[in-house]
Amino acid sequence: MENYTIIIFILAIVIGISAFAEKSKLPFPILLVIVGVAIGFIPTMNEIEINPEIIFLIFLPPLLYDASFNISPKHFKTNLSTISTLAIPLVFLTTFWIAVVSHYMISGMSWPLSFVLGAILSATDAVAAINITRGLDIPEKTLTILEGESLINDASALVAYRFAVAAVMGSVFILWKATLQFMFLLGGGFLVGFVMGKILAFILKKVRNNINVTVSFMLLMPFVTYLVAEHLHVSGVIAVVFLGLAMARLSNKILPEKLRTNSKNLWDVIIFLLNGLIFILIGLNFRYVLKDIENGMILPYIGYALIITIVALLTRMVRIFFQKINLQKAYRKNSKKKRKVSEHALLDSKNSFIIAWSGMRGIVSLAIALGLPKFLEDGTPFPHRNAIIFISVAVVLITIIGQGLSLPWIVKKINAKNDVNPSSK
Repeated sequence: MENYTIIIFILAIVIGISAFAEKSKLPFPILLVIVGVAIGFIPTMNEIEINPEIIFLIFLPPLLYDASFNISPKHFKTNLSTISTLAIPLVFLTTFWIAVVSHYMISGMSWPLSFVLGAILSATDAVAAINITRGLDIPEKTLTILEGESLINDASALVAYRFAVAAVMGSVFILWKATLQFMFLLGGGFLVGFVMGKILAFILKKVRNNINVTVSFMLLMPFVTYLVAEHLHVSGVIAVVFLGLAMARLSNKILPEKLRTNSKNLWDVIIFLLNGLIFILIGLNFRYVLKDIENGMILPYIGYALIITIVALLTRMVRIFFQKINLQKAYRKNSKKKRKVSEHALLDSKNSFIIAWSGMRGIVSLAIALGLPKFLEDGTPFPHRNAIIFISVAVVLITIIGQGLSLPWIVKKINAKNDVNPSSK
């Protein structure tokens, strides 16, 4: 009953802050995170333990489905090279460099533990990217790259995380096995999403005259798709994303306008409440993670989190810079008739910097961190578990609040500069 009361209280706060956010001109997610941190330190506030399985089973499927459903298919296809580069190679590069820095910076962090921390913080967050960039004067192409990357990169991060945790548990890392498993997860997730999309399309054709039944099936299918994929040990994230992409193409063909409008209105309310709960919970969780850290280590760990954030940001900037150069070379290399890279896929300096700065971490990183095993197979405590969780939460807060607050200012400055000098790239 107490948890029920707290959830209702949080939902009321979410609705109230949404109205205030419009007047304050601050990004809605950042306000929620800050308020969540503040509420967490109210002495009478009971602890709300975030169950990672709840995040992956209840929150993630509808959020991923909604984001992939609303993404621009045209821009997604055009910028697939950049999206896949950021969603796969960049995730593993970020894991590596965070691991290197953590190993030499944090006392007692073995290589396997360093790679666990790197994997947790390697992927950007779809929810944060979409909500913080919404309403800013950013080209649709740039938004599509950010959304597309953050929809797919969770699968890469989860693979890196599983192998890193297995190494801590005593398993030997074998590159070719890891590569095969990654390909199996991606390919299997795509196949499940494709099949479930076909099944949903067939069902909707039969029941589309019944609005309630149709909308109910559309609400249920992301959860079913995720569960089926996870049961088959493939990527539930990829399965739900491809389900959303498939339904975005089919919905205009098989659903009447009134039904699409009713469905969208319901989805908007659900996504609004889920987003609000997620960002409040990120803030709330800080106090309860803080209590497991020795007072003398709080500031050093926050310092480590800040350095890791900078390392992740620099890694991202460098990789995007090389992607920009590679696209330009590929575009110039071939004749107009044989070009594999479209002119619309090229990155300019403005878009490259915005993409680099928009790499916020979020609820997936938090859920992965909280899902760390408490004990090793021999019964001993998982080493440095509290430190890894605290640093992960701190990085999530730093990126959402720090990068999120500065992003509108950066976009405004870049746009103003381009208005003065339209030819600048």
